[in-house]
Amino acid sequence: MSDEEEIDDDAVAAEWEAMAAEGEADPEGDITEDDGEDDMAAAMGGTDRVLDQTEIDSLLGFDGEEEDFGSKSGIQALISSGLVAYERLPMLDIIFDRYVRMMSTSLRNFTSDNFEVSIDNMTSIRFGDYLNSIPLPAMLAVFHVEEWDNYGLITIDSNLIYSIVDALLGGRRGTAPMRIEGRPYTTIEHTLVEEMLAVMLNDLCDAFEPLSPVKFKLDRLETNPRFATIAQPTNAALLIRMRADMEDRGGRMELVLPYATIEPVRELLLQRFMGEKFGRDSIWETHLMKELFNTVVPLEVILDEHVMTLGEVLGLEVGQTMMLNVQSDSVVEMRSGGVPMMTGRVGKLGRHVAVKIEKILEHNKAEA
Repeated sequence: MSDEEEIDDDAVAAEWEAMAAEGEADPEGDITEDDGEDDMAAAMGGTDRVLDQTEIDSLLGFDGEEEDFGSKSGIQALISSGLVAYERLPMLDIIFDRYVRMMSTSLRNFTSDNFEVSIDNMTSIRFGDYLNSIPLPAMLAVFHVEEWDNYGLITIDSNLIYSIVDALLGGRRGTAPMRIEGRPYTTIEHTLVEEMLAVMLNDLCDAFEPLSPVKFKLDRLETNPRFATIAQPTNAALLIRMRADMEDRGGRMELVLPYATIEPVRELLLQRFMGEKFGRDSIWETHLMKELFNTVVPLEVILDEHVMTLGEVLGLEVGQTMMLNVQSDSVVEMRSGGVPMMTGRVGKLGRHVAVKIEKILEHNKAEA
């Protein structure tokens, strides 16, 4: 019994030592477990996590860095689905393709820098939605279209403004211009941008020249979108987004033309080619002329006309003779399609009855 008691005492002592060791290890174990829970909560993005601006824009579908303006996602796609699909104007693609090529050359000469302009996209938008989407600060140029008696809008973003000012005032190439926030644009910046806008509007006049001569004149320069309202907020407008690049510098510009502005030339913009002002197809004209001269035209000689009642017409019988108020030397009229063409006298040529043309009825040609 004494040996068993000694063995039991040793076992009890061993158990106490194990329990004491576990007690000392418990605090460390608790810390390790808490750390694991924290890591798991961080990995799962806990309930109190705050989204940053990039994630919010991606959720709403307003990603400013998105290059494909045609594809929309999120809430923006849901809102835009209710917009009216306006008609496409094929001639505008030709006009603005010519416009960006001319403007690239003109602004390259204006800035003495490698200036390239490209079109990002052309779309229809409500004017009020566009004003609310303009990123500020920016300059908004309101121009007047004299022949159409309406207005248009050009928006130049802050990056392009600072890039133009930096290029014109001799800034170093290869370095991004310094952007100063929280201050209005200076008089020098306004003046330089106005000169650039004069070049852009002059090129826009030249781009529209083959279609319809028009004059675009700068009316005013604004920095607040509320003062650049040229149409009702619900009115439809054409939006052309363009990008200007000068090596490592550049920015965006946007041209807005309300549909009411381009209404006077809407029929011309619906065409698929410029027409005679850009050249004539001589091959087609020659073919059309040959086919016209080969057209079969009926020609009728009217000897005499009688006015009869319906009863008299119904009373006509086979073998009955009708007396004509015409003699052998009387003047008869020749018609084509019921239109009097010429007059002449009836005669005989060999075995055939013939008509000698004496007069061409020119006035009837003009009326036809």
